[in-house]
Amino acid sequence: MRLIFFLMSGMITILGPTACGKTRLAVNVASRLKGEIISADSRQVFKGMDIGTGKDLDDYTISGNHVPYHLIDIREPGYEYSVFEFQNDFRDAYYSIVQRKMLPILCGGTGLYIESVLRNYHLSDVPRNDELRKELEQYSDEELTEKLKTYISLHNNTDTETRERLLRAIEIQDYQAKNPTSYVELPQIDSLVIGVSYPRDMVMDNICRRLKQRLEDGMIDEVDRLLLSGITAERLMRYGLEYKYLTLYLQGEISYNDMFEKLNIAIRQFAKRQMTWFRRMERNGVDIHWIDGTMPLDDKTNKVCDLYTNR
Repeated sequence: MRLIFFLMSGMITILGPTACGKTRLAVNVASRLKGEIISADSRQVFKGMDIGTGKDLDDYTISGNHVPYHLIDIREPGYEYSVFEFQNDFRDAYYSIVQRKMLPILCGGTGLYIESVLRNYHLSDVPRNDELRKELEQYSDEELTEKLKTYISLHNNTDTETRERLLRAIEIQDYQAKNPTSYVELPQIDSLVIGVSYPRDMVMDNICRRLKQRLEDGMIDEVDRLLLSGITAERLMRYGLEYKYLTLYLQGEISYNDMFEKLNIAIRQFAKRQMTWFRRMERNGVDIHWIDGTMPLDDKTNKVCDLYTNR
């Protein structure tokens, strides 16, 4: 009975590259359709990482009414959060929302998180293997990449972006090859998937404009507080983008201008990788309804609501 109820409930998924206004659109749709937001952002799960991750929590209030959100501020910074844990947390949030007869709206730009739900990835909880990591330390990044290829075909470069990601990817594959696995049982969700699309030059402009605003809003102080709280620079830089380059700046390794230029370029490259991931999702059978991000917010909201109610 519970499974039938969940299947009938459905979901809306709103995705797109960074700086495309996903959150504001999702909140407006949630307000219109009596929904709640489930964040699909790999860094917004961490407390205290607010400006750099673009939580924009003020956006969750419309005309004085608060739209509930989930999977934001649920872990301490420095914690190694996994896709397996995201699936568990998503499942709990989804069941909770549907039981209240509200509409779940998954919103974010972390393609792996989104796809793990929409395509019901079978992932296992893999513990850290310090003995294996010690053995792998003797190899270069290129050699580690080749070793990872002996386990899986690399369809994207997510697992090879940093040495830590390489080590973790090999650690996971080695564990799964040697151990029987238990999987997160996710509901089979029939989700309407909405993609927010902008012309490439507008995305680049939005990224630069937003970066300037976040720096003015105190993003440097945020990173400084995280470092002072005891998180090591190495651990913080693993979160990439803002936390990598601002940490380098605060440590005096790069100038302010270098930090801004390198970070701006890195975020642009990240946006391209996001779109590559979403396009691959389409090729793998995920039906994404792309809408024009340049439309007024009310028009975009109406479009999404119409697509959902007329399914």
